[in-house]
Amino acid sequence: MRRSAAVLCGATVVLAGTLTAAPASADASYSANTAQAAKVTWKKCATDDSPTLQCASVKVPLDYAKPQGKQITLALSRVPHTASTYQGPLLVNPGGPGGSGLSLAGFVASSLPKEVAAQYDVIGFDPRGVGASKPALDCKPGHFDPVRPDSVPSTPAIEKANLARAKSFAQACGTKYKDVLPYINTVSAVKDMDSIRKALGAKKINYFGYSYGTYLGAVYAKLFPERVRRLVLDSIVDPTGVWYDDNIQQDYAFDKRHKALMAWIAKYDSTYKLGTDPKKIEAKWYAMRAALAKKPAGGKVGASELEDIFIPGGYNNAYWPTLAQTFAAYVNGHDTAALVKAYDDIAAIDASGDNGYSVYTSVQCRDASWPRDWNQWRKDNWAVYEKAPFMAWNNAWYNAPCAFWPTTSQKPVNVANSKLPPVLLFQATDDAATPYQGGVTMHRLLKGSSLVVEQGGGNHGITLGGNACLDKHLATYLTNGKVPHGSGTADAVCKKLADPKPQAAAEKTPSTAKSAVAHVGKTLSGILGHGG
Repeated sequence: MRRSAAVLCGATVVLAGTLTAAPASADASYSANTAQAAKVTWKKCATDDSPTLQCASVKVPLDYAKPQGKQITLALSRVPHTASTYQGPLLVNPGGPGGSGLSLAGFVASSLPKEVAAQYDVIGFDPRGVGASKPALDCKPGHFDPVRPDSVPSTPAIEKANLARAKSFAQACGTKYKDVLPYINTVSAVKDMDSIRKALGAKKINYFGYSYGTYLGAVYAKLFPERVRRLVLDSIVDPTGVWYDDNIQQDYAFDKRHKALMAWIAKYDSTYKLGTDPKKIEAKWYAMRAALAKKPAGGKVGASELEDIFIPGGYNNAYWPTLAQTFAAYVNGHDTAALVKAYDDIAAIDASGDNGYSVYTSVQCRDASWPRDWNQWRKDNWAVYEKAPFMAWNNAWYNAPCAFWPTTSQKPVNVANSKLPPVLLFQATDDAATPYQGGVTMHRLLKGSSLVVEQGGGNHGITLGGNACLDKHLATYLTNGKVPHGSGTADAVCKKLADPKPQAAAEKTPSTAKSAVAHVGKTLSGILGHGG
């Protein structure tokens, strides 16, 4: 819901789909359907991390009301099943909207227990407009180039500059993709998923989605309930707040998570020398922000860019040691180079990020109505800022193009559903990107669903991230469809993983700090990106 990094499948080769036979090992429930032959040809596109990865493409209508009209291309990836027991395709999505799903297939297949992954064709895909799919949107390259205006519109001139950026981005999208934008939305992406199902020759799909991918999966289940075999939703969007209200709720949750980082730094004063009082440490952070607003570090890191550096810490606490180290270096040693390096390593937006943001805005602005009167945004976001200043205005400007978007809006889908097999939901209580209430609400709306809660957890995307309790529930469900049943709001509760420790003294060089961030990039957090 907030930020998204498009991580593409390495060495992807996209091919036009042709007919292929059904896998010989498919069980009876699938072989009867796949005998019709799927419309996908797979070619090896192995990576070091995914040696059996395959890639392909399918063509789908741009406008499903005109199925014989203009066609677009969706890029797919697959780790094929190897077991004699075949449970069908497992489509996976990392969220965003705007996130590339090609590399997620390899990650999921390698992170699940081998005996579980072996029973599925794990299918990644780039939704329409994303990554290796064609056309891939890039409305305004360089939109996030530093130094941007201060996100907090403390003067009319600053507000005017930020409004000009938002308007120019919306206008660029409307000019460049006038014929495409009306069809970049969740409902169209869901219909694409069903086109993928047909191309794979499957009567039903299994689905595993993170973040925004939970809404995508819930909407698919609403429109095609008879096509759902198993459904896993992790870090759940509140489907009743799409999208303006959900973004405001994020602001409160991210501010709380930023305070958690300050409290963590306070525990390690012997390492960071920033004090033992979290409130005083937070005051030092805002003082750093004020100084950078006046004089950006290295001509690159101003107040808005500083926020960009620290927002990922709200998604995953694996960033905390690097963030704390960078913070301390600036406050205690006036080290601006560390800030610039952290920006380059963590926050800088590349071409895939430009693409991800273009799709993010296109989907969110089209999916639901947004206030068109900027006075409403001003009123609401100043009210948030008074209580939760950390991300309030940064997030507002990130979504502000929706106030000026060139397409009309649709109505959000009511995902309430009583026609599904058992559904498995995962939610951390302190998740900032998709706050806890979203999981509770989805649990209520999907009749018969089961909610597994990570108590005290604050990371975004919690399964396959090292918590054995969560992963056991996931593996059981994918193996036999069984879900836990409890008497309270949660059907099962898992303890959170321990917070990270500071980096050892030997690791506090710039090169190893970058290595630490690179390591995060190879994990689930890196695939999901800083987004929802």
